Amino acid sequence: MKTRRVLVLMHAELVPPTSLEGQKSEDIDKWKMEYDVLAALESLGHHAVPLGVEDELRPIRKAIDEHRPHIAFNLLMHFHDAGVYDSALVSWLELIKQPYTGCNPRGLLLAGDKALSKKILSYHRIRVPRFAMFPRGKKVRSIPKRLRFPLFVKSASEHSSTGIAQASIVRDFDALVERVEFVHRNVGTSAIAEEFIQGREVTVGVIGNQRLTTFPPYELHFDTLPEGTANIATSRVKWDRNYQKKLGVRTAPAEFEPAQQREFERLAKRIYRALDLSGYARIDFRLDADGRIWVLEANPNPDLCFGEDFAESAERAGLRYPELVQRIVTLGSSYEPAWKA
Repeated sequence: MKTRRVLVLMHAELVPPTSLEGQKSEDIDKWKMEYDVLAALESLGHHAVPLGVEDELRPIRKAIDEHRPHIAFNLLMHFHDAGVYDSALVSWLELIKQPYTGCNPRGLLLAGDKALSKKILSYHRIRVPRFAMFPRGKKVRSIPKRLRFPLFVKSASEHSSTGIAQASIVRDFDALVERVEFVHRNVGTSAIAEEFIQGREVTVGVIGNQRLTTFPPYELHFDTLPEGTANIATSRVKWDRNYQKKLGVRTAPAEFEPAQQREFERLAKRIYRALDLSGYARIDFRLDADGRIWVLEANPNPDLCFGEDFAESAERAGLRYPELVQRIVTLGSSYEPAWKA
């Protein structure tokens, strides 16, 4: 394995310290992914240079000119606090001919637009919940007759469960109007309302450019979920440790018959290709009481924290964490954007 100069792009507020000694767990949670990736790169023998990025491209260009990285390891999730700009940043890296890790601009754009991605998947006859879009700045006056309550309301473009809470499940028109306005006002994006699928929440990791590998399905569990509370990955479920303990939140390998597991993995690859993804991604599903698999969304460049479900499922497939990070670097180096053609 060749030693590489790796410029690790991360948000400025998430640049980790060089050591975990004396750090509080609540602080570590904020930049754990960045720390884990840097530690893995160093353990692999690469020369990793962390760069905190704010709202300017100039520092990235300066670091590229100074360090001449073989590859940029992209851990950025937004720009100007807008998730829709993740594809723009990667497009800029392609324009300056800088190899990078993770998903390509088109895949980020398609997967990041939750309405457009559902339309593409529907075209490919992949089952997705019926939905309606509510653009920011426009009042909700009606919904399509085909939509049935309860509906699940969320941002049409933001990631990481931003703005998602138990109140995101609405059971009548007045509650829908209130929640859509909440997304418009507090998240600052358009809202999407899709039919809520009651059932098991399952994720499947996929890695690759042309040749794809899937990791074993993982399932989200709530061991002490209060009666009347939906099993959904709200913002608190994802990021609040105390709330996780209260609800007994955990992820574990999903238990399926071999045929059903193969179906999840087959579907994950179809979705990955339909949305033109590359690098690595996590596909989110729901399995209803009738055994039907529903696609909720595709998440390119998912959380890479050591111990989280993507890395855990990779290890279950035989890919230990440093090897996973190396595979991501290798895929980024071998990806062929238009300028290489």
